[in-house]
Amino acid sequence: MSATLDKAAAENFPVAPVFLPRAWRDGLTAVYGYARLVDDIGDGDLAPGGHDAVLLGLDPAAVDDRPAMLDALEADLHRVFGGTDGPPRHPLLQALRPVVRAHDLTPEPFLGLIEANRQDQRIARYETYADLVGYCELSANPVGRLVLSLTGTSTPERIRRSDAVCTALQIVEHIQDVAEDLGRDRIYLPAEDMRRFHVTEAELEAPSAGASVRSLIAFETERARELLNEGPPLVGSVHGRLRLLLAGFVGGGRAALRAVTAAGFDVLPGPPKPTRSGLLREVATVLRTAPRKG
Repeated sequence: MSATLDKAAAENFPVAPVFLPRAWRDGLTAVYGYARLVDDIGDGDLAPGGHDAVLLGLDPAAVDDRPAMLDALEADLHRVFGGTDGPPRHPLLQALRPVVRAHDLTPEPFLGLIEANRQDQRIARYETYADLVGYCELSANPVGRLVLSLTGTSTPERIRRSDAVCTALQIVEHIQDVAEDLGRDRIYLPAEDMRRFHVTEAELEAPSAGASVRSLIAFETERARELLNEGPPLVGSVHGRLRLLLAGFVGGGRAALRAVTAAGFDVLPGPPKPTRSGLLREVATVLRTAPRKG
């Protein structure tokens, strides 16, 4: 459990910053722990030894059977929501149960994250940008919706803007992690865009990006930046410490895109990462430019 939660430090945005009320921090940490566990199962990044498989009621050897692990996790998720075969078994889902009850959360966002990782087992390439956005609706947008639910601030307009921001953050991650994803035999750059910029898969395996790859990454970067433009109005629609949290999400995405741009859109040597000062500048800009409502 600790190893899973420790990965929060590597994210582009703060997961549960200390300035938030304790109840919010506990809720966000529980949701992050669940989301991280789902991704670790889907990516095959669980700790060795099969302990997570045993916790989910499987044989230790099943830790490498990703579909079986995702099925077992879904069964444990149903226990969180009042399944008939007892309480949840995995500690991260045990931690999620009181949060679900306190905030009257529904299963759908949590199930979406599992389905996204099932999709990762079946689909390794995306033909169109619309296909990729559909994937992000499962893999990223549920997290933003959960943040709004945990803070009691969900409205249709906020959900729409949150979905755009979360899709952008997922695309940012795909841009940063082109080389790492290719190592898993996954490409999250739409095939139609690769053809448009005359980029082959072989070119993505190079140690450094050529002109065509850089042009493609610049194009996807601009797409993500446009989606992040929904961020300041979202930030401006809320008050208090939630403004800071959402500004952290948006500023983190913008800072990551700025780092990609500063690297000349060459993401193949490894993911360009923003500096702390760069992140703080972007967060401050979001807060300064967010239109205030109410």
